[in-house]
Amino acid sequence: MTWLWAVLFFIYGLVFGSFFNVVGLRVPKGESVVAPPSHCPNCGRRLTAADLVPFFSFVWLKGQCRECGSAIHWTYPVMELLTGVAFALSYLRFGFSGELIIALLFMSLLVIITVSDLAYMLIPDKILLLFGIPLLLLRLVFPLEPGWDSAVAAVVLPGVLLLTAVVSKGGMGGGDIKLYVVIGLVLGTVHSFVSLFIAALVGAIMGFLHLRRQGKGRRTPIPFGPWIALGAAVAYLYGGRIVGSYVNLFF
Repeated sequence: MTWLWAVLFFIYGLVFGSFFNVVGLRVPKGESVVAPPSHCPNCGRRLTAADLVPFFSFVWLKGQCRECGSAIHWTYPVMELLTGVAFALSYLRFGFSGELIIALLFMSLLVIITVSDLAYMLIPDKILLLFGIPLLLLRLVFPLEPGWDSAVAAVVLPGVLLLTAVVSKGGMGGGDIKLYVVIGLVLGTVHSFVSLFIAALVGAIMGFLHLRRQGKGRRTPIPFGPWIALGAAVAYLYGGRIVGSYVNLFF
C-alpha cells in the first residue's frame, strides 16, 4: 500500500510540476499564471488537453510543437518529472504527517525557484513570501528539535552568506541569500549547512563544466539556485543519514 501511495504522489507531482513551470516562468515577468492559457511561445497556438499531459505529452510529441514543429524546452518535462519524484520521496520519508505538508510545500518552492533561476537568473521575492509565510507558520505548529533551531538557522546561515558576499564583493546573489532564510526555517542549522555544502560542491563542478563547454570565463554569472534547491532537497530528506555517515566515518 505504501508504494501505491508513492505512485499517486508521483502522479500528483507531475501535475503540479506542470503548473510550477508556468509559475516559475510567468511570475518573474509580472504575468498572470492563468491568463493567457498555455500556448506555444513560437507560433502562439493554444495548447489542448492532449498537449498538456505532464511529461508524457512531451514524449508523445517528440519534444516538438504539434503546429509549428518548434522544439519544446527540456526544462518542462524535466521539472515535471523531478516534482513527481520529490513528492513521492517526501511521502516515503515522512508518511502521512504534519511534516509531509511542510515537505510538499518546500519541494514546490524549490521547483519554482529552479525554473525561475534557470530562465531569468532571478528568485522572485513574492515567491519566497508566498511559500515562506505558510512554511513559517507550519514550522511553529510542527517544530524541529530543539525548538529554537529553525530561528537560529534562518538568521545565522543567511547572515554568513551575506557577510561572505559583501567581503568578496560578489558571488552569491541576494535571492539566493533570502532563499536560505526559508531553507533555515525548514531544515534547521545542521541540515542547512549540509545543504550548502552539497550545493557548493555540485554547483562548482557543474558550473566549471558549463563554462568550459561554453568557452566562457569564470566570472560569467551562472544560476546557483538550482544547486541550492538540489542541496536543500537532499539535506531535507537524507541529511540525518549523511551526518550520521560522516560521524561514523571520522569519529
